[in-house]
Amino acid sequence: MSILSIEELSLKDEDCLSPIVSQATDTDSDQDLDSDEKINISKEMSVAEVYMEACKLVGVVPVSYFIRNLGSPTMTLTHRGLGSLGCKALAIALVSDVHIRTLELAYNHIQAEGVKCLVELLRANFTIQHLDISNNHLKSEGAEHVAKMLLDSISLKSIKLSGNGFTDDDARHFTEALSTNSRLKDLDLSHNKFCGRGGEHLGQLLANNEGLEVLDLSWNHLRMKGAVAFSAGFKVNMMLKHLDLSWNGFGNEGALAMGEALKFNNTLVHLNLSYNCLTNEGVSMLCRGLEYNETLRVLLLAYNSITVEGALALVNVVKNTPKTALEQINICNVLVNENFVNLLDLTCQEHPDLDVQYEGVGGFIAHKPPKRVDPMKIIQDYLDKRKLRLWDFFRNIDKDGTMRVPVTDFRKAVQQSSIPLNRYQIEELIHRLDRDRTGVVDYRGLADTRKQMMRDHRRQLKKVESRQKKEKQKSDRILQTFQTAVEAVTPHSSMIISPGGARDESGGPQPFSATPLSSWHHIVMSNSSRYSVTNLSGEHVHLPMLGGISPYYRPTSSPAMRSYSQPNLLADSSHSPTSKSISAQGIRSDLEMEHSKLSPTENSLTRSRPALSAEQPESKVKTKKLKKRKLKKHIDRSSKNPTKSIK
Repeated sequence: MSILSIEELSLKDEDCLSPIVSQATDTDSDQDLDSDEKINISKEMSVAEVYMEACKLVGVVPVSYFIRNLGSPTMTLTHRGLGSLGCKALAIALVSDVHIRTLELAYNHIQAEGVKCLVELLRANFTIQHLDISNNHLKSEGAEHVAKMLLDSISLKSIKLSGNGFTDDDARHFTEALSTNSRLKDLDLSHNKFCGRGGEHLGQLLANNEGLEVLDLSWNHLRMKGAVAFSAGFKVNMMLKHLDLSWNGFGNEGALAMGEALKFNNTLVHLNLSYNCLTNEGVSMLCRGLEYNETLRVLLLAYNSITVEGALALVNVVKNTPKTALEQINICNVLVNENFVNLLDLTCQEHPDLDVQYEGVGGFIAHKPPKRVDPMKIIQDYLDKRKLRLWDFFRNIDKDGTMRVPVTDFRKAVQQSSIPLNRYQIEELIHRLDRDRTGVVDYRGLADTRKQMMRDHRRQLKKVESRQKKEKQKSDRILQTFQTAVEAVTPHSSMIISPGGARDESGGPQPFSATPLSSWHHIVMSNSSRYSVTNLSGEHVHLPMLGGISPYYRPTSSPAMRSYSQPNLLADSSHSPTSKSISAQGIRSDLEMEHSKLSPTENSLTRSRPALSAEQPESKVKTKKLKKRKLKKHIDRSSKNPTKSIK
């Protein structure tokens, strides 16, 4: 057992024990320790003895499990009823402990006062790497202390903060703390109260953090607004591998934003979107991003409103995307059909590692029942096709031309005609034309049928167009909000550095850039010691880096660099004053000279449009004026010598 001298027994907080203690005074009614309380022990003490003495002074019952397992690397003290005072005594004892790596204090109601003691503990103890303080009623005050802990601790690698009642404003503290902390790898913020603004702060957290690999945000209230803002930060994140967003009410709008983010994020391996109110439409939006993603292996979509159509869309994405890494898809509540099973078997032949978890076979694709055809419309279309009038059709039975015939004669005439009406449609038509059951059919109502049908048809088309327009506008607004959020969480610069370098295929999505849309192309830093330039055609050209010059050096006053920032828009390159290949630093090297001689095609790619000076347009104007003058002189000479012109 480790030995702890009494001089080292301290927490620097004013509510904790003093480092040098001589004799304990009587505790107050609330059993809290003042800064002048001291322990009168002159000899060195073990951790267990220090803990017993601290519990005596604070006025709490010692936890025997803690004393028995002091040498264990994992200390599990969940549901022990420690409270803030018990946590204080525990923190005092663990100041110099060198055995415990994982400390679990969930469900102990330590509150913000207990977290203050843990902050001081982690300032002195560099052994604890994993901390669980879930469900301890920390709330907003505790969130501030946790943020201090994340700023100060140099050993903490994972922390669980589930179920502590954190709100949107508290997410800002975590964002500020983790923007500079790249040591924390695992963060659990599930079962809290983060909503829309919380999603914005958490998206900013992902955009700025460079170390977090596992993030659990399940059982929050991000909804659509928070989902879009969070996805914007996730789009530019380059470290996260495991993300749990279940029970957040993303909806189809959130799936749209997540699909856009997956097009560019190529680090995520595990994504959980279960219980998020997704429909088949949301799955199709998500599949748009899966077509470009090459790293995601596990996708959980359990207990969403997905049917066979959504399941087929997911398997089709895997089948049609050769570079996909998907190995597990969980849609365990979906009943599939035989077509899905056959498609899955065919897909597994190309992707043998694929595992799709579904409920069973017995589902079906819901088809809308055929729309009931109006018998009046059938008669009207029949007459229009043959260019007949109603009187022409019924003149044999309507001798007087009153457009009123008996029901029996009307039924007989319709049945003997070639009008495609069955018996039920004829009876329906008679019932509509003889509502009072007088036995006489007034077929004048058929004359107004076409006008009414045209009005109804136009009204129905307007409804459909209006619904489609609203859906498109909603999607456009979501994408615009998503892009605005992306620009807000990424720094604006004229050059983007990508750790993965440029892609070989030109058809895939380009690396994300926060530069304005007016920029001509992006300079991407590859893993090798060369530049990778993405021009407007999607092709990548590699330029050698000059030795001794930093790749980030970019002179602004050099005319070569001014020409490098624009693409080659001139068709004839022979007129360009900078037709020779120029390196990214504006300096030509011997290697580039030899390379340009060997590959003239690459020279046209690396050469860009020269800076437009004031001399070039003037020269063009002068040549035009000279041509006009010569033409005038030729006309004057021909007018003076008409005979020569005739010859």
